[in-house]
Amino acid sequence: MEETWSYFVGKHRSQNLTTVRRIATASAVAVGATAIAAAPANAVEISVAGSSVNVDDRMLSQIQGLENIPNIGAFIPSIVEQAAPVEYGNAVAAVAEPAAPVQQAYHAPSNGQAIVDAARSKIGSPYGWGATGPSAFDCSGLTSWAYQQAGKSIPRTSQAQAAAGTPVSISDLQPGDIIAYYGGASHVAIYAGNGMMIDALNSGSTVQERPVNYMPIHSAFRF
Repeated sequence: MEETWSYFVGKHRSQNLTTVRRIATASAVAVGATAIAAAPANAVEISVAGSSVNVDDRMLSQIQGLENIPNIGAFIPSIVEQAAPVEYGNAVAAVAEPAAPVQQAYHAPSNGQAIVDAARSKIGSPYGWGATGPSAFDCSGLTSWAYQQAGKSIPRTSQAQAAAGTPVSISDLQPGDIIAYYGGASHVAIYAGNGMMIDALNSGSTVQERPVNYMPIHSAFRF
């Protein structure tokens, strides 16, 4: 009779502990829990806020990867505190180590942009037949002068520039490319980006920035 009673009491206690564990775990998720470090035998002790329930839960402590659950530290801070570094060969990666901020590298303007900047600095300068700067320009005088400022030497006349450059399509234009206009590439301009170009058009005008399609396009090329 005593053995039967002892068995009944033991079984009843086990069921009650299981029920308490389930209640505590559910409560921890629902209302938040505070973990108490220094729980014996690697157990995870959960104290449910606003209640008298305390569970020294060794079953949770046996779950592998528990420390990897998102926001687990909000319920069991000791999990994060006790997590050991993870070793990979001779390298050791610290757990939850914040990444260092990424420094943005400075990139100097490309030659193409330098060419555009040089040409743009001469906007308003007068047109002069055969002039190559620095005060007055004809169309190919402006392109060759701007390239010189970026450290590049190109042919002097518009036709020679069109013949020597590497052809590019209008859809692939990059700042600093040269656009030739009219039949025989009799006029040239520097592509400035965003559908605009810079040129010295004709007598009585000045160096200006205009839309790429301001005149009939012959070709485009790159050095």
